[in-house]
Amino acid sequence: MKKLLFLFLFLCLSVAVSAQQAKVCSPDGRLQVNVFCNDGHAEYEVIYGGITVLERSQLGFCTNIGDFAGNLRITDCHEQPVSKHYQMDRVKASDINYEANRLDVEFENADHHCMTVTFCVSDNNIAFRYSIPRPEKDNPKCMNILSEETSFKVPETTTSFLCPQINPMTGWERTKPSYEEDYKTDQPVNVKSKYKQGYTFPCLFRLPLASPSPSLKSNNIWLLISETGVSSKYCASHLSDFDANRGYQIAFPMEGENNGVGSAFASISLPGETPWRTITIGETLKPIVETTVAYDVVEPLYAPSQDYMPGRYTWSWLIWQDKSINYDDQVKFIDLASAMQIEYCLVDNWWDTQIGRERMAELSRYAQSKGVKLMLWYNSNGYSNDAPQGPRDCMNTAIAREREMKWLKSIGVVGIKVDFFGSDKQETMRLYEDILSDANRYGLQVVFHGCTIPRGWERMYPNYVSSEAALASENVYFTDQHAKAEGFELTMHPFCRNAMGAFDWGGVIMNRYMSKDNKSRHPRYTSDVFEMATGITNQTFVQCIAMQPNNLDELPQFELDFIRQLPTTWDETRFIDGYPGKYVVLARRHGADWYVAGLNGTDKAMTLTLNLPMMAGETLKYYTDNAKKEGETVPSSALKSLKVNKKGLAKVTLQPMGGMILVK
Repeated sequence: MKKLLFLFLFLCLSVAVSAQQAKVCSPDGRLQVNVFCNDGHAEYEVIYGGITVLERSQLGFCTNIGDFAGNLRITDCHEQPVSKHYQMDRVKASDINYEANRLDVEFENADHHCMTVTFCVSDNNIAFRYSIPRPEKDNPKCMNILSEETSFKVPETTTSFLCPQINPMTGWERTKPSYEEDYKTDQPVNVKSKYKQGYTFPCLFRLPLASPSPSLKSNNIWLLISETGVSSKYCASHLSDFDANRGYQIAFPMEGENNGVGSAFASISLPGETPWRTITIGETLKPIVETTVAYDVVEPLYAPSQDYMPGRYTWSWLIWQDKSINYDDQVKFIDLASAMQIEYCLVDNWWDTQIGRERMAELSRYAQSKGVKLMLWYNSNGYSNDAPQGPRDCMNTAIAREREMKWLKSIGVVGIKVDFFGSDKQETMRLYEDILSDANRYGLQVVFHGCTIPRGWERMYPNYVSSEAALASENVYFTDQHAKAEGFELTMHPFCRNAMGAFDWGGVIMNRYMSKDNKSRHPRYTSDVFEMATGITNQTFVQCIAMQPNNLDELPQFELDFIRQLPTTWDETRFIDGYPGKYVVLARRHGADWYVAGLNGTDKAMTLTLNLPMMAGETLKYYTDNAKKEGETVPSSALKSLKVNKKGLAKVTLQPMGGMILVK
C-alpha cells in the first residue's frame, strides 16, 4: 500500500513538473508569450493575434559550472508592468514611451543552481534575457557560458530575408566577418546559408497566412529577430542555419575570428546577465520599421562628456580614393563642406603618411576657420587582420588610445572612424567599448566600419554615432554589379539593418559616374532624387554627403538647396509603404517639419497612393524624377508642388531606380 501511495505521489509530481508553465501578454493583449518547463527543458512560444508565430523554442545554456539547459524545473515566477519614458537625439525618435509587461521565470537545475528568464513584452516587441545569481554551492564568482540553447522556431512556411555569416579571416586582407555579405529575400527557411555559418542579425521573416485570424487584417505576419545590450560583458551572436526540429539557434562567434585571439564563448561575473534577445512582430512592416526595442531595455553606461553635435560630413575617399588623402585635396573637400553648410569633413586612411601629423594640425585649423570640423580614420588594431592602411596600432591599447586621443583633442578634431574589426568575440566587444569610453573623455564621436551591427549602442554609449555593417557605398564604386544593386540594398536596410541601429551607408552619392572626372568608369544607376531621399531613409546622427567639388557646378540649384538643409535628427518616424528589397516610403519629422522619402529599387515605375494624415490638406514641395529619356542612364529631376487631399491621400510616381521627397 505504501509503495502504491509513493508511486501515485511520484506520478502526480512528475505530471505537475512536466506541465509547469507561465504566461505574459502585451498591454494590448495581442502578443502572448507562454513559457514551459517540459520534461526538464525550458521552452517558450509566441502567439500574435491568435496565430503561433514562434513554435515551442528552446531556452537555456551550457556552462563550465553546470548545465542550465536540461533537468530544469520552474521554482517561481513574477509579473509586473514596466513603464519608461526617455529621450534620445540620435535615433529614429526623440521622445520614447515604453510600456510593457515583465515576466520573471525562475528555474533550478539538478545541482540546485538557479537562473531567471526575464521576458518584457510590449505591444509589438519581446525582449528576453537570462540572469544568473551566484550559486551557493561552491560559491563560484564567475562563469563561462559555452553555448546557448536559445532558439527561434518559426513555422516552416515562413520565408526569410537574411544576410549570411561568412567564415573568419577571409575576404580582402583577411578582414571578415564584417557583416558585408549579400541579402537573399523571400527564401524558404530550409535553404542553407551560403557559407554554412548561419546568418547575421538582424533577421527578418515573413509568415504567410493561409487563413488569417479574425483579429488580423493582413495575410502576413512579419518578425524581426535581433539582440541588444551587448557590451564588453558578453560576446555578440548570430543565428544558426534552420533546423526542422529546433528552428534557428543562437550561435556564438567562430574560433578563428580576431585571428584566433579571445574565446569564442562568453565569460561573465556572477551575479550576471546576458544581453537581450529581441523579437519584433507585426501584421504589417510598420512595427518593424518603427521599433525602438533596441533602446527600450538598455540604459546609458556612462554620461556624455559634452553635447555631441549632429550633422553631415564630406568624404573624398569614396570617389577620389586613396590618392585624395593629401593636404590640397582635403582643402577642396573642406571648402565643399563650407559651401554646402556641412558640419564635418572625414579624412580617410593613410593620412598619417600622406599628410602627416604636423600638417594635419594645420589642416584642422584651416577647417575650423571655414566653420568645419574634422573627423579622422583609424585602423582598429594591428594583429587581427592584414589590412595595411594606417594609422595602425593607435586604437588597440589603452596607452596608444590615450596618447592619440589627447592629440586629436589638442588639434580640434571632433570624431573618429575606426575600421576593420572582423569579429563578434567578447574580446572584440571589449575593444569597441574601450574605444568609445576613452573617446568620450576627449569629446570624440565614433563611427565604426568593417564591423558588427550596433546593439543598443546609441543609448548605451552617448558618443557612439553609427556603424557600417553592410555592403555599403564603397561597393557602388568598386563594381558595376554592386552599382546596379544599390536600389535593392537601400530598399532592404530600412526593414532590417537600419531598423535596429544607426547606419553609416557612406554617402548621398551625387556624381553620375564613379570617377573623379564624372565621365569615366561605370555609372550610378540611381536617380539624383533617389540619392537625396537616402539622406532620409538611411538613419544616422551624422550623415555622409558624398558630393564632389564638381557637383557644385553640375547640380540643379534646388538639389543643392535641399542638401544644404537636410536634417539628421528625427523626432518621429512613420512607415508609409514598401516591401524589402523592392521599395520603401518613410516619413520622418524634424521639429515641426515632415519629410517623406521614397525609393524604388526595381526596374519598373510604380505609382503609389500614400496615406499622409499629418499632411492632410497641405501643399508640399515635391522632389521627383522625370520619365527617363532615350540615352539617359538615370532620369533628370524636378521640383514641383503636390497637394495632399483632405483625407491625407497623395498620389506619387517613383521612376525605376528613382525616388521622391515630400517636404511640408
